[in-house]
Amino acid sequence: MKIIIKVFLSIALSLYLIILTKLVLIKYIPLSAVINHLTFSFDFDDYYWNSHNFIPFKTITYYLFLANDINFNIRVENLTGNVIGFVPFGFLLPLLFRNFRSLKNVTFATFCLSLLFEVLQLIFRFGSFDIDDLILNTLGGMLGYIPISFFLKCNSRRKVEQKSVMY
Repeated sequence: MKIIIKVFLSIALSLYLIILTKLVLIKYIPLSAVINHLTFSFDFDDYYWNSHNFIPFKTITYYLFLANDINFNIRVENLTGNVIGFVPFGFLLPLLFRNFRSLKNVTFATFCLSLLFEVLQLIFRFGSFDIDDLILNTLGGMLGYIPISFFLKCNSRRKVEQKSVMY
């Protein structure tokens, strides 16, 4: 039974990562045009660098307090989407891998995955690098870990209680 669950969770994680990659990296690009973006250019003009955000909380603050010119629903979707998109990652990692049964490890793994996506966006011009996306994505992974940590703690306590009854 455990093998079937592990296989199911592995497939779920794989599908999730494929969908997440599509949503984060190539959301506006047809799959047929992705190859054209895989060329790296050192031609970084001022416009290119100005379209990225390297200042923590700049986009978050703008969306929450200053962006009256942007539709409220778009702001909410952007902020919550960046959080919600990484919740499954924080949820699935500890179920599949014992090394990720701590908040610290899940947080670090989520940060690394998000950083990879942001750097790829920067290099291949799939979108724009935004440090706030990194913050929100990492928060999402942490939020995904919280319910599973309670489940794992309750499950381990139950196993300890069962063993103590046996002896």
